[in-house]
Amino acid sequence: MLKIFYSIVKRDIKLSYRQGNTNLNILIFFLLSISLFPLGVGPENELLSKIGPGIIWVSALFSSVLSLDKIFQGDFEDGSLESMYFSELPLELIVLAKALAYWLTTGFLLVILSPIFGVILVMSNEGIFYLTITMLIGTPTLILLGTIGASLTVSLKRGSMLISLLILPLYIPVLIFSVSAIEAEINNISAKPQLLLLSALLCFSLVISPIAAAAGLRVNME
Repeated sequence: MLKIFYSIVKRDIKLSYRQGNTNLNILIFFLLSISLFPLGVGPENELLSKIGPGIIWVSALFSSVLSLDKIFQGDFEDGSLESMYFSELPLELIVLAKALAYWLTTGFLLVILSPIFGVILVMSNEGIFYLTITMLIGTPTLILLGTIGASLTVSLKRGSMLISLLILPLYIPVLIFSVSAIEAEINNISAKPQLLLLSALLCFSLVISPIAAAAGLRVNME
């Protein structure tokens, strides 16, 4: 089963880089959305440093939603998902494999870019460090929760807007705890409670999201 899991991850990563426009669009959106905030609020370093964590996290949140409908849709339309469904690998692990591949090709890029934007927004070294930590914990959670919406709208041609409406409320705790952790460290307050809550959300989504997404896929494939 581990071999099948690995082959799905590897296959999805290869497909993602062959269809590079999607990844490029996500990165461009992330770049532009962060770049526009300083133009709107002004170039004051103190203000940018204060609102920087929120700017980066909101941009990452919306960037991660952009192509969530593509996680299952292509495989659903060409019959690949049905073939995977009848393989010996449980559908829940198939969901997990596809979520991992999606994070490696999109979420991980946001994690890598976030410290660069932290420097641009004049964040402190502590703020940048905890920004990276929260992104590393938070972005997989966003994608795992996103698989639930993607599974429910897999049969729709343009389900990205509906996915946003379904999952954005689930993203709010991740956003709140992430920004709160960064601000706590900037103000010399321990961020341990927020990081523990973020980790708990990740563990929760690792268990619940594959089960819920698999149920949604079964409904659409029957």
